[in-house]
Amino acid sequence: MTLRLGIWAMPIDARGLDYVREAERLGVESAWVPEAWSHDALTPIAAAAALTERIRLGSAIVQIGTRSPALLSMTALTLQRISGGRFVLGLGTSGPQVMEGLHGVPFDRPVTRTRETVEIVRMATGGHRVEYDGEIHRLPLPDGEGRALRIGAEAAHVPIYLASLGPANLRLTGAVADGWIGNSFFCETADVFLDEIRAGARSAGRSLQDIELTVTVGVEFTDDVEAAARRHSAGFAFTFGAMGSPTTNFYNNAFARQGWGDDVAAVRDLWLAGDREAARARVPLEIGRGQNLIGPPDEIRRRLRQYRDCGIDSLRVGPVGDTLDEQLDALGQLMDLIDDVNAEGDNAGAPADPPG
Repeated sequence: MTLRLGIWAMPIDARGLDYVREAERLGVESAWVPEAWSHDALTPIAAAAALTERIRLGSAIVQIGTRSPALLSMTALTLQRISGGRFVLGLGTSGPQVMEGLHGVPFDRPVTRTRETVEIVRMATGGHRVEYDGEIHRLPLPDGEGRALRIGAEAAHVPIYLASLGPANLRLTGAVADGWIGNSFFCETADVFLDEIRAGARSAGRSLQDIELTVTVGVEFTDDVEAAARRHSAGFAFTFGAMGSPTTNFYNNAFARQGWGDDVAAVRDLWLAGDREAARARVPLEIGRGQNLIGPPDEIRRRLRQYRDCGIDSLRVGPVGDTLDEQLDALGQLMDLIDDVNAEGDNAGAPADPPG
């Protein structure tokens, strides 16, 4: 298999747009635009699409529930038209703090809501009349004056990728998605995620090879691995303490299923008690190392092999460096290392589906 490189990007100004355009020139395969509680993901993709020609452009992720499935479909078709077929619709459920606190949308039945959204978007973007009788979405509304409509835009295939962490949503990803937007991923415990995706794929008559597996990593070229690991580890204190409510944090649950439960709980408790520095110091260095590509080129090359050999298809990396030139230099260096690893041949490739 061939390991591909994608970038996290925020093309909302000249520098952000230049970063995507120059990444395309270097041969980066995809650019992914986030959406949390700042800028939306889809408007910047339109801007980047107008200035690029080859790079795939994906949302990572659009929050399900912030837009109706019909509006998602219309926007996806528009972006597919603007980009010449390069758009990927990345969807995720977010969490109760953002959905209920900012958008006023109940955070309930997230797996059902995701499945229904995917089914309606596929129906609508495929040129079909939108008629749906689900647990959450009923189109048209019963006993109303509406009627089933077909979206007027030209039908197009829109790949749908899902950001999933929990077992049920991972199985849904395997059953219905074109790709996985992975997070909180350690190569050493890849099966925590991939076994569930594989099971979901089998339930739908598919295989793991039918789903593009992408994961996010940070990158830092350095000879001082311990200091870099400490910096990267400290950043996870916010994830464990603030990226969710005290009772609902999907990142914490994902780390716990990989053996980090006690550490995550300790960091969370320190954060919630207001001792932010102690929380940052409590995050194990192994988390910083395992979640990132840190070290000199030979070490990063070794880690790239790990991702390739456990079946990951594409890495999504954040900007490396303070200036655009520094970021592009680091991207170029990483591209060279990925080319080296790909030239070695397929030592293991995607984990095959076991018989049965």
